[in-house]
Amino acid sequence: MRRSFRLLAVALPLLLTACAPAVRMKGDAGLLNAQVLREQALAHADHWTLEGRLGVSDGKTGGSGSFSWTQNGEQYEFVLRGPAISGMNFRLSGGPDGALLEGLNGGPLHGPDAEVLMHKALGWEVPLRDLRAWVLGLRADSGPAELSFGTDRLPSLLQQDGWAVDYREWDATRQPPLPKVVFAGKPPYKVRLSIESWHFD
Repeated sequence: MRRSFRLLAVALPLLLTACAPAVRMKGDAGLLNAQVLREQALAHADHWTLEGRLGVSDGKTGGSGSFSWTQNGEQYEFVLRGPAISGMNFRLSGGPDGALLEGLNGGPLHGPDAEVLMHKALGWEVPLRDLRAWVLGLRADSGPAELSFGTDRLPSLLQQDGWAVDYREWDATRQPPLPKVVFAGKPPYKVRLSIESWHFD
């Protein structure tokens, strides 16, 4: 399986390509207060589904594909689909009682922690606990965070828990606005989300 992922590295530059540096500014009182209001408005948004494209890399190997992520309170289901990953589908589901990873050769894997399970099975480091907040454009509750803002007055860069979360595009037609393109990096790991649709219950 590791060999098949190695072959995918050639496709990843299409998803993990670098862009021109963004114009960023440190948050003043007005920007930070607006972010607090966004976070308060979305604090209880824990029933949603998003769909889009995902790319992951550890600097040497990686994978990409379309994905859907459904969050129902503490329960989640994350499905990643080929053909970019040799036509295979992976399904990660679970909650506070543990995680289940299906779609692998050799059968499903169970574990108490989804992040550890993904790393053990696929070699991917994906900050799933924090990503649940970051994907909404929020600071996670894992520790201190530093924010920079773009010319649109929305978060442009979030640095937290050793990761740099780069918000490349926002859907400003929603209130509050939601991210559309998110890059997260913690060398040598990279995660890219391109969000095509949001649905809230």
